Amino acid sequence: MHILVAGCGWIGTAVAARLLGRGDRVTGVRSDPERAEGLRALGVEPLALDLADPDADIPDGVEAILALQSAQDGSEVGYRRAYLMANDTLLRAARRLDVKALVYSGSTGVFTQRDGSEVDEDSAPTPGSATSHVLAEAERMLLGAAGEGLPVRIVRLSGLYGPARTGVIERVRGGALALGPGDGAWMNFCHRDDAVETILAALDRGRDGAVYHATDALPMRRREVVRHVAEKLGIPPPSGDAPAAGADRRVSGVRTRAELGLELWWPSLREGLEPFLDR
Repeated sequence: MHILVAGCGWIGTAVAARLLGRGDRVTGVRSDPERAEGLRALGVEPLALDLADPDADIPDGVEAILALQSAQDGSEVGYRRAYLMANDTLLRAARRLDVKALVYSGSTGVFTQRDGSEVDEDSAPTPGSATSHVLAEAERMLLGAAGEGLPVRIVRLSGLYGPARTGVIERVRGGALALGPGDGAWMNFCHRDDAVETILAALDRGRDGAVYHATDALPMRRREVVRHVAEKLGIPPPSGDAPAAGADRRVSGVRTRAELGLELWWPSLREGLEPFLDR
């Protein structure tokens, strides 16, 4: 199958490698021409394209689209370009090309509960910031397209970590993630490997119009994260007045794993961080 990976960054490149390994043809989109050309050495056909440009041209022959692009910055404008304008381009291409599937990697950031409650794939988004409102708007746009008959599936990603992205360790080491006010808040993570598996499962056997969660099975309270990482590093757990993350909720992916037949490689942050916690 010829698959367009729109947004060949950290996650997108890992997905592209898996697709190539199983024999798919992959075109990878990056906005910077030089970075796009770097994909060629991996076996990915490079396409330098600003997906937020309404005149962006997706090549003929693409049979499936993975919308894995991310915002270039944390501003509302950056989010609108990545999640509304770019997805509008991809939806128009999906209609023209009559693709077999369009999988969009959204975010569990659409949930902003602060009471520790559980949210699952059927929970209504509760956006509480300008950027989370954009994420929720993007979901509505994509699910609206699914309602019109496009084979759209959404995969919401929890806090990602993995090779070359282990900031939680450095945040504990440096004291930015510490014991203190609000440290009972729940934190939700997903290892890159499990995110890739979920995206591919949604592509291969997902249900049109479905929302899936790429998240681990055991959320941890902030104090548990701090103590675990500090113990592995052999340092006292830092404490201070650093505020907790705004959201406090437990993201469930039980239905996703059952429906897609997934078994997590890394069920929790404890197992997933182990290879990176050398003292």
